[in-house]
Amino acid sequence: MAIFLDNSSRIIVQGITGSEGHKHARRMLAAGANIVGGVNARKAGQSVDLDGQSRPVFGSVAEAMAETGANVTVLFVPPAFAKDAVIEAVDAGIELAVVITEGIPVHDAAAFWAYACSAGNTTRIVGPNCPGVISPGRSNAGIIPADITESGRIGVVSKSGTLTYQLMYELRDIGISTAVGIGGDPIIGTTHIDAIAAFQDDPDTDVIVMIGEIGGDAEERAADYIASHVTKPVVGYVAGFTAPEGKTMGHAGAIISGSAGTADAKKHALETAGVRVGKTPSEAAELARELYKQL
Repeated sequence: MAIFLDNSSRIIVQGITGSEGHKHARRMLAAGANIVGGVNARKAGQSVDLDGQSRPVFGSVAEAMAETGANVTVLFVPPAFAKDAVIEAVDAGIELAVVITEGIPVHDAAAFWAYACSAGNTTRIVGPNCPGVISPGRSNAGIIPADITESGRIGVVSKSGTLTYQLMYELRDIGISTAVGIGGDPIIGTTHIDAIAAFQDDPDTDVIVMIGEIGGDAEERAADYIASHVTKPVVGYVAGFTAPEGKTMGHAGAIISGSAGTADAKKHALETAGVRVGKTPSEAAELARELYKQL
């Protein structure tokens, strides 16, 4: 098994005719993902060539779902149009919407997330500003490189795209069940807790790796959840141990003030919950390897 994404996933790409959407649709297809079409209302009825394989372009997500049975959409829609594109996917009732787009205004992200919640819809939103979801050897929805690891028994959830890739690569000897890049924007859909809960229930995930960063309290909330609900071993890493106080850091606008939101405070909360925390990504990978070998 895997979480959120597996070899039964049928994927459409919103923005498949754009340069980024087309490029990554080709990469996903090459990685074994079942790309069944794309969406662009202005180019409905046309088709796109994905390295010799033709895929149809539909006028809407609902039409694409009706024609192909798609249950996953990956969005490479420009920031100005992303809110409407996500709402369209939610209205269509698709199971999973992976929002890759970076630079979506916070009020737009708040609007489409509030809409999804108020609609009572079951659409899972991952992102925005995220690398996507990959279940190696099964499927790939997003921009995560598919050739840096193998299918295995470790689940990864991360705010950072590049740190997702590093941990996947460093743990390639064991392999990854699923890696979920949740994104580091102030407002996101799927959280650390959501992914950790899914990994806890996944019989093919033995060890969970959680990657966080300074700012906010998401990691502390995850620590509370782990202490109460998670029996599998969890390893953590928090980016930003050397971040200066009061200075905005990184694309997510992470900021710390006093003891709130610091890497040390998050490390303490996680360790109190029984999570082994590495001071570096490599140390976190080694801790995960040790825990896996003890099972």
